[in-house]
Amino acid sequence: MKFEKMATIGRTITPAGTDGSDFEHRQRVATHYQASALNKSRLKYCIFFHYLLFFVMLAKLSADILDRLDIFILEIEELDIPKPLWWEYIWCISFPLSFLGLEAIKKNRVSLMRYYRLGVLLFALVPICYAGVYYFFDVWTYLKHEVEEDLENIEWWQGYPYGMLWYAFLIVALQIHLFTLHFSQKLLDAWLARILGRKQE
Repeated sequence: MKFEKMATIGRTITPAGTDGSDFEHRQRVATHYQASALNKSRLKYCIFFHYLLFFVMLAKLSADILDRLDIFILEIEELDIPKPLWWEYIWCISFPLSFLGLEAIKKNRVSLMRYYRLGVLLFALVPICYAGVYYFFDVWTYLKHEVEEDLENIEWWQGYPYGMLWYAFLIVALQIHLFTLHFSQKLLDAWLARILGRKQE
């Protein structure tokens, strides 16, 4: 009995009915599940930060929204918030799209995730890029000005260069949207690989 144990040391025992090749398949499936779980968590963080940005934008748009509703609040009117541009409202459309992304995460739905990615691209990333171009002249002038007279041609709000304030928002938003597209693509890759693996079984 002792010699039998020693003889089996270092050997791998293959269960009856299999040649052991299914181990690689199981390992790939486990890897896909791990990638899916990890990227789901990361994408949820991106959506959470997207929510925070939305409330910042909503605060900025509050004066215009109240004006359209014919509601007068003195404290808000005294802030003299500049009128919004069209891209600000279009960017806000990306907020309800986040629920589409959360539903895709919950049910592992490839089609929903694809729609979500398209929505982020059109209603979040495109407006952000447009705003970056729109305010570029003001930001460039502020950063490169040599005399105070150069600053007369840029827009100001509450003593701060308006373009620079927007750029602070845009840089954060751009990173969040790019990470959103990256992690959602990682999820799609994991889901599609798992679907392909099931078809091959």
